[in-house]
Amino acid sequence: MFFKRKQASSSEPLPERTHYTKYYEHDGQLRAYANRSMLMAGLFGVIAFVSLLFAIYVRLQPPTVIRVGADGEATVVGGSPAKGPITTGILRVLAATQPGDVSPTDIEGRAMVRKFLERYLRYTPTSVDENLADALNMMTQNFRVYSLNQLRDQDVVGKIKDEQITSSFTIRSIEPIPGQPWAYQAFGVKEVHRIRNKSEFTDRIVGKYFVRLIQERRSERVPSGLRVAEYREEQMVGQKDVGLLQESGLLDH
Repeated sequence: MFFKRKQASSSEPLPERTHYTKYYEHDGQLRAYANRSMLMAGLFGVIAFVSLLFAIYVRLQPPTVIRVGADGEATVVGGSPAKGPITTGILRVLAATQPGDVSPTDIEGRAMVRKFLERYLRYTPTSVDENLADALNMMTQNFRVYSLNQLRDQDVVGKIKDEQITSSFTIRSIEPIPGQPWAYQAFGVKEVHRIRNKSEFTDRIVGKYFVRLIQERRSERVPSGLRVAEYREEQMVGQKDVGLLQESGLLDH
């Protein structure tokens, strides 16, 4: 007589101990993690040691000194930099970026001439000291001394304040003179208003102005690297307008 064995149903829960892994599997995973950690630590240690050796080697090397001459030519004074197109290009860039070796442009020259003429020829009795001081500071040392002596001998500032002279100046054009470096010729109209015996007199003058600049190294005081070395003016057309007698009856008493 045969007995039929009852098979366990798949829906019946398994014992709790079957959910745990075998002890040798868990120990293998721990050993694998430990081996990886040791490998990474050894790799980082080698990188740190190589970096330390490279830093010591760089510190022992003599410094590389690059000298930039007045003509913009860069030469290696000390050290032993690698030779080739890369080093040559770096030297050229360093030489070109020196602020004192960059040549001013024509726009900077025109701007310098405009600023000088406006400061020197445009003033009022209250602003003449400041305007002339700014114009003198734009000149070279010897030309500044010469102009200052002329202003002092002719008592220009005193006459402007005594006669209440007001000067307005408008520039019509500024053009460079061919064949002369940093030499410009400007045309402008100047109107000079003065008071005499309670009457206003106006002088309208169309003039030609010659300004020659000189180039020096750029600096904080002279960012363009240009100074005024020579200046002269020539009157082309002059017209005097005498205003009507403008007196008040109250002022006569």
